[in-house]
Amino acid sequence: MNQKSQTAMRMVQPLRSIVPAAENNINAKFIVVDKGRVAMEGQFKTCLALVADETAAVHFQLWGDECEAVEAGDILVLRNGIFSYSRSSLLLRAGKRGTVEKVGEFTMPFVETPNLSEMRWAPDPRAANKYVQQAVFSAHSRIFPPPR
Repeated sequence: MNQKSQTAMRMVQPLRSIVPAAENNINAKFIVVDKGRVAMEGQFKTCLALVADETAAVHFQLWGDECEAVEAGDILVLRNGIFSYSRSSLLLRAGKRGTVEKVGEFTMPFVETPNLSEMRWAPDPRAANKYVQQAVFSAHSRIFPPPR
């Protein structure tokens, strides 16, 4: 692991602490729990993944070559990511400024609830440009339901 990766891992924040915002700077480490099918969005390939750490889960959007490179069980570090709405779905993603790097596989504890993408967020009445959790749509991911 290079020095940049080691520094990013020391500065990671738990998924449970992230909130939607127009400008985020999220540094997180998580495991890919499940990955959806690849779709074309204009000229670009995209796919959704369910990712999680020890505190929460969230839907993560993969773009382009990431769709084939990332598999369930991969442990990823996200640097300078954003958590925002994309087509009415709340997603964690690298965006234009962020990067995603695989740092391991299969050996990370995680939880699938709460799923931050399955919550309704509302503007914080006490702070402009901040959001707070308002309601829970589903305890688990409706896109990646738990096995029965």
